[in-house]
Amino acid sequence: MVLKTDPRTDPRLAAALAAFDMDVAPPPPPVGPDSPLQDRLDFLAEVEMALDGFHDAIFSDLPPVENVERSTHTIKGVDGNDVHLYIHQPKQATGLLPCVYHIHGGGMVVLEATGSNCERWRNELAALGLVVIGVEFRNGAGKLGNHPFPSGLHDCQSGLEWTFQNKAELGISKIIVHGESGGANLGLALSLKSKQEGKLEQIDGVYAMCPYVSGAYKNRNPSLTSLFENEEYFFSTSMLAILASVYDPEGSNQDNPFCWPLKAELETLQGLPPHVVSVNELDPLRDEGMEYYRKLLSAGVSAYSRMVMGTCHCADQDFRKAMPEVFAATIRDIQGFAYSL
Repeated sequence: MVLKTDPRTDPRLAAALAAFDMDVAPPPPPVGPDSPLQDRLDFLAEVEMALDGFHDAIFSDLPPVENVERSTHTIKGVDGNDVHLYIHQPKQATGLLPCVYHIHGGGMVVLEATGSNCERWRNELAALGLVVIGVEFRNGAGKLGNHPFPSGLHDCQSGLEWTFQNKAELGISKIIVHGESGGANLGLALSLKSKQEGKLEQIDGVYAMCPYVSGAYKNRNPSLTSLFENEEYFFSTSMLAILASVYDPEGSNQDNPFCWPLKAELETLQGLPPHVVSVNELDPLRDEGMEYYRKLLSAGVSAYSRMVMGTCHCADQDFRKAMPEVFAATIRDIQGFAYSL
């Protein structure tokens, strides 16, 4: 079974993927998680270029988002490096607004906050009456590499602390940490790290989309059935294993919840702020997102979950042109969550 033949696939998504020959199984990667590190880094640099081109294509020819002001601020991170923050605000806003602190996807290893998909996402959220701040963090590979765990997490924490310290100047009422895929990993880990360091007052809520959180890709966990059921839908678990191997090259953090949040014990989750976990029906990562959600509930955390039917990984963010209603439903859910807190 492939996406184009799976009867669950939204036909609009299938048509959009077919234009890029992505409605069928991807070719096997030329490297694996045990290949020499430099070979993996070289391969992921090529993957990043291909993904940039894909995002540029699917977000081309869209009308501009009106009434949004954009600015950039650079801070020094906890490791002494520059961290760029991309700030999007509604024009002529009055009163305090919720802030969505956005952490982009890419398996913690590739892509940038300046990508066309991220720019559009922040603009669309800001147009709904939100202050949106996108953090540019160091990656495990690609143009912003090569910086394995915990470099990116440190940058995300630095940006969050600056945002919290400047709430009044920015006109912010509360802060919602939000990310997709690898960005959801970092967002969930950020909430765990903030709890450990006594800084949970900086986070009012967490909205995680299609979280990449188990680390169980080289040796797949049989209980996470979507890793098998949706294998090679949009990407393969082999690709997920390569990304994981570059994020944690020595494999010394396999049980560290700051690296792989699904490893968190219930005691670690207790007392966290409200969460939303959104998953895609046809995503290999679907079940680890659902498992994290269930652990949150067991720990007594206020949480809800949603599943975006008929879609592959992150499709409700990526396919704005092909499925505008699906895209709109997700950004409105983020808006609703932010205003509900």
